[in-house]
Amino acid sequence: MSNIRRNADKFAFEMIIERGKIREFARATKSKNPEFLEGPCPIIPPTFLASATFWQDESVSPWRSGALQTDRLLHGEQTYIFYAEPPRAGQVLSGNTRLGRTFEKNGKRGGLLKFTEVITEFRSDKGNLVAESISTLIETSKSTTETTEP
Repeated sequence: MSNIRRNADKFAFEMIIERGKIREFARATKSKNPEFLEGPCPIIPPTFLASATFWQDESVSPWRSGALQTDRLLHGEQTYIFYAEPPRAGQVLSGNTRLGRTFEKNGKRGGLLKFTEVITEFRSDKGNLVAESISTLIETSKSTTETTEP
């Protein structure tokens, strides 16, 4: 991995957009959109940014670095916001992940649910904000593998 750095509450990484990976992702999601499959510089499918996790190791990933307890973690929601044309093959994006809002709610089955937003900004080589990925993660008060007695 190149250019990986961690700043206080931010996790930075570099993501190279590869043509073959765009096509693999499009086929895996059963897309027939020629914008994702044809030409030397296809654009990415909107959810392709989920693959950014493969560009992050434990040092630049809040959910793999121990900042969140994964044995009690559920994925609640995922949002992608694009501020310009979706990236194309050949582009290099700088990713910066940070923890966003955190709030708590009581669960319907008892126990506290802690919600945390994980926000990743993707910037072009010129520093322009291209897209954001916002994950809402839910940490349960009990492990998802624990059972409760009746």
